[in-house]
Amino acid sequence: MADTPRTGIPEQLARRMTMPEQHEYLRTKLSRRRVIASSAATVGGAALLGGASLAYAGLPTLLPSSVTARVDGSLVAPFGRHLAFGADPKTQMRISWQVPFAVKGPYVRVGPKPWELSRKIEAEVRALHTPSLSRKLPAVDQFYLHVGLDGLKPGTTYYYGVGHDGFDPADASRLSTIGSFRTAPERPETFVFTAFGDQGVSYDALANDQLILGQNPSFHLHAGDICYADSSGQGKESDTYDARVWDQFLAQTESVASRVPWMVTTGNHDMEAWYSPNGYGGQSARWSLPENGPDAKNAPGIYSFTYGNVGVVALDANDVSYEIPANKGYTDGAQSAWLDKRLGELRRQAGIDFVVVFFHHCVYSTSTHASDGGVRDAWLALFTKHQVDLVINGHNHVYERTDAIKGGEVGKPVPVGASTDPTRDGIVYVTAGGAGKDLYGFGPGVKDSYEGHVHDHDHIVSFHWTKLRLPDPDTVEWSRVRYTGFSFLAVEAEAGKSPSLKVSALAESGERVDYFEIRRGR
Repeated sequence: MADTPRTGIPEQLARRMTMPEQHEYLRTKLSRRRVIASSAATVGGAALLGGASLAYAGLPTLLPSSVTARVDGSLVAPFGRHLAFGADPKTQMRISWQVPFAVKGPYVRVGPKPWELSRKIEAEVRALHTPSLSRKLPAVDQFYLHVGLDGLKPGTTYYYGVGHDGFDPADASRLSTIGSFRTAPERPETFVFTAFGDQGVSYDALANDQLILGQNPSFHLHAGDICYADSSGQGKESDTYDARVWDQFLAQTESVASRVPWMVTTGNHDMEAWYSPNGYGGQSARWSLPENGPDAKNAPGIYSFTYGNVGVVALDANDVSYEIPANKGYTDGAQSAWLDKRLGELRRQAGIDFVVVFFHHCVYSTSTHASDGGVRDAWLALFTKHQVDLVINGHNHVYERTDAIKGGEVGKPVPVGASTDPTRDGIVYVTAGGAGKDLYGFGPGVKDSYEGHVHDHDHIVSFHWTKLRLPDPDTVEWSRVRYTGFSFLAVEAEAGKSPSLKVSALAESGERVDYFEIRRGR
């Protein structure tokens, strides 16, 4: 019985094991001597990291700011700045960034003006070691820095700079590195947010980012498959992986994410099996997200926040997926129980008109991966129970939008430009997976159908994944809009006497390819 590459797990056994089971098997198999011998990484003569072996890496090691630097701090420029809300976007913001080498005394300066950055806050260092996983890839040490800002004033613009000993963003020569952000308003007002999934690193990804920036969004939702450092996406120790792709991604995204909170959740390509039993140690090192989900330490992609009159819920569909089951059941039902409770809270919360849920795997799609029956079985009843207004997915690298779906059937056709009411018609599901990774397509004979190029089909033959990880054929009538091209969502949320969500899909060219409105019954 042959072992799987690099893991040392018998191949037939590995196929039946979940990611946590593989991780525990390896931890048990490896001797303490081998772990210690292969895990220490030394920078500038100082041993920085522990718990990482050739087969797996432990949780990110938190290091004090006094870690010995490899080079003069004045020669090291921070990069990859990215913002994220805390649990309360009116008063909390998280600032994260990266440095290519260990530095001394990392910090954030923040203030009301670019030239008034008097407040100085020490940063938390999360160092991540990735072992050499093949002869072609070297071991990689990455240093991620984080500062949490609390007690901010609602509806206020703040300026910030990131630095360390030898690199002060307040110096006149560094003012070009200053960023800014605005907290959520005290009372609901009209705003825009954007969304997509499956971005990666490419020219088209960069082009999408610049179009997003032009929308002046209050925040951005990234529905999983963030950078594709793990190009295999099966959640296995044998997946092809290059940690350096994260450096490229964060540099690519910085022009937007340094001023627009970039709210991510986990896709199948984000299960990086070398970091922690469920593969999310890397995500925990790189991102600071709201910690109000069922288990922020082990499930960082599950959380919620409210902005204006919209409640947003991020879910991890790896937990329920039938198609790619490496992490299936890892929350032991806690995520679904939390979802039920949280959706109920949002529906009862004064001032919340709309609830938007985003996650990776598709509830309803007819492209390559089709629909995931695990997501349907776990969450469809909860979405219906709490009358969710909009569900955003990625996974399929296309744009596809359903009619309003109620009870698994078309509750109301929603052609381009139409309006729908979730309290009466059902829920619209959007696959927005055209963020920048190589595009998919639709089945034989199925034409794209979008604004100005409508080609309706009475039905489309597709499938959904079952518990046995088999495709079960479907003949569907709900596939209303289809676009094979790079694109993203832009959603305008209007508050007031007649609240609405005006949902647009924009192509990489800037052309609008879809538009519809959501208005709840009054």
